[in-house]
Amino acid sequence: MRRFLLSLLVSSMFCLTTASQTTASQTTAAEGAKAPLRVVIVGMVHGHVEGFLSSSLHRADIQIVGISEVDQSVAQRYAQQFKLDKSLLFTDSEQMLRQTHPQAALVYTNTFDHRKAVELCARYGVHVMMEKPLAVSLEDARAIEKAAQQGKIQVIVNYETTWYRSNRAVYDLFHEKGVAQSGMGPIRKIVVHDGHEGPKEINVAPEFLAWLTDPKLNGGGALFDFGCYGADLATWLMDGARPASVTAVTQHIKPDIYPRVDDEATIVLTYPHAQAIIQASWNWPFGRKDMEVYGQTGYAITMERDGIRIRRHGEQEQEQQQAAKPVPPPEDDSLSYLRAVVLDGREPAGLSSLRTNLVVTEILDAARQSAASGKAISLGTKE
Repeated sequence: MRRFLLSLLVSSMFCLTTASQTTASQTTAAEGAKAPLRVVIVGMVHGHVEGFLSSSLHRADIQIVGISEVDQSVAQRYAQQFKLDKSLLFTDSEQMLRQTHPQAALVYTNTFDHRKAVELCARYGVHVMMEKPLAVSLEDARAIEKAAQQGKIQVIVNYETTWYRSNRAVYDLFHEKGVAQSGMGPIRKIVVHDGHEGPKEINVAPEFLAWLTDPKLNGGGALFDFGCYGADLATWLMDGARPASVTAVTQHIKPDIYPRVDDEATIVLTYPHAQAIIQASWNWPFGRKDMEVYGQTGYAITMERDGIRIRRHGEQEQEQQQAAKPVPPPEDDSLSYLRAVVLDGREPAGLSSLRTNLVVTEILDAARQSAASGKAISLGTKE
């Protein structure tokens, strides 16, 4: 009897210990999920950093642990504007990474410096989210891919249009519901409009304007600045397929303002059974980011962030206007998505993924070649 009671006591203690360990493990995991993501900002010459600081500086789900910028006049201006702790400021990105041990880096450099930033972060195992586009050349894009693989990090490219409900609603019409159920038919033509009146005309910051109008640092003018949006959306809508050919025409409509880079660009992508037309411009009468997607039996047109207009063959004579449904988290904003990638191990896919943006860079690189040569560029088969 005594032996039985002793055995029962030991068994009970083991169960209690196991339950306690399980509860502790669950608590630790929950706390980890709630803990802010430690991020650094690499560079401040991309004007989108101001929008980020305005909207996200005080978010509870991130913690900014460092900011590096070589041009201290730019860093001090933002520090004063947003009342940033001066201890966060660095002039050397590598020193910042060594001292702060971040989980992710938000890159707001010029596009030419994206490669250098990713290669540095990869050496320290720090994941990267950069502002669009990925790179100024296909060579740099492939170097970024190699660094990410070697460093076992994820690289995400942030586009404003990735988080638009309207774009997701159009994608769903042609994909998740299936072409038969949606009544749209397979995609035949994509037309994307992106741009504004021009960076100088809308008064971007001097350091932003300086590199946007530098062909080395930006890759081009409107061609890269806004052509990347259409290339990204088209690649996503076409399920990651590379186009068969790329043809582009660029112009200097305002050479007195933009003597070194194009301010008007049109890119035509051909696929076996579809075509995409990308209209990137610094000459629109106002800012716009919208697209039209035509299927064999219907079409959908986005209306800014949250609305779409659709029409199907044989159903109605007039368009139907619809409000796009909310996009479920974490795909509703860039930082939530970054947290899911870094903390939850989510594999980047679609518009923000490195895979998609390697194709985007290949398109932009070919478009630049086409505009210079006056010839269509065949992409051929992938090596």
